[in-house]
Amino acid sequence: MRLLVVKTSSMGDVVHTLPAVSDMLRAVPGLQVDWLVEAPFAAIPQMHPGVQRVLPMAWRKWRKALLNAGTWNAIGALRRELRREPYDLVLDFQGLLKSALWARQAQAPVAGYDRHSIREPAAAWLYQRHAAVSRELHAVERCRRLAAAHLSYTLPQTAPEFGLRPPAVTWAPRGGRYAVIIPNASRKEKLWPERRWAAVGQRLRSKGWLPVVLWGSEAEQTLAERIAASCEGDVPPFLKVGDVAALLAGAQHVVGLDTGFTHIAAALGRPTLGIYCDHEPGLAGITGPGPVASIGGKGQVPGQAEVMALLEQQFEPRRLDIAL
Repeated sequence: MRLLVVKTSSMGDVVHTLPAVSDMLRAVPGLQVDWLVEAPFAAIPQMHPGVQRVLPMAWRKWRKALLNAGTWNAIGALRRELRREPYDLVLDFQGLLKSALWARQAQAPVAGYDRHSIREPAAAWLYQRHAAVSRELHAVERCRRLAAAHLSYTLPQTAPEFGLRPPAVTWAPRGGRYAVIIPNASRKEKLWPERRWAAVGQRLRSKGWLPVVLWGSEAEQTLAERIAASCEGDVPPFLKVGDVAALLAGAQHVVGLDTGFTHIAAALGRPTLGIYCDHEPGLAGITGPGPVASIGGKGQVPGQAEVMALLEQQFEPRRLDIAL
């Protein structure tokens, strides 16, 4: 059976879909899985050994230049690629009109949420198969249930298996053990005060770990350098998604905002603390096999003392492990 997964963005949402792929591969012998995803996030499904082929798209770029001939040439090329080999099923985990339209390009039966479960009800009209999945569940659980419903297997009772296998490290911090701070996000509403990040960095440094501060743009690099200077930390050069995953995989601890890299860290099993300032963590909180926690919420910017207390709680089991 050949199956196409449609989950194009954003980074955290793509990460949350990985356990459903692991479930499907375990439940359906001989299943071959391809994945349609926005190009900047293509490295994530590429790190799952069960994904055969990743089809990058650039819809975020294309929609801004729909009058450009080059845009339509690129769209046509992707459409031909989607039809190069027939699929038995296309499973749209995104639940949006745009994702449903792209799913239809593969010329195979398209499955997804029913109109009561989906984010954009109009998209359900483009599916041939529907499944009801509560919208009150965490994103990981929703994806796992959707896959089980459409492939007719019993939902596993095991913990989510993200299956990420990061590439080799391309940049390593100076010294030995390190922790990672992720103080930047896509929207300013998600940000946490700089002075509080400095305190987190200083506490990580007191553990004997070098604080490594991530960034993704020129403005973010400036902030990262200030935070690193306040805690004798390090700032990497610009890293692509796969390179960041490799760096996160070796971290002793990760503290970050509600952003894709924080979710990747948790999926890799690293002890991870997610700080939420503009979104409720209940349906998309930090999830992974290691010690993880989420704090804050919509209009509930967590204080420094709250974050530090939760960080100390995460440190405790690691000390017990060492003692044992």
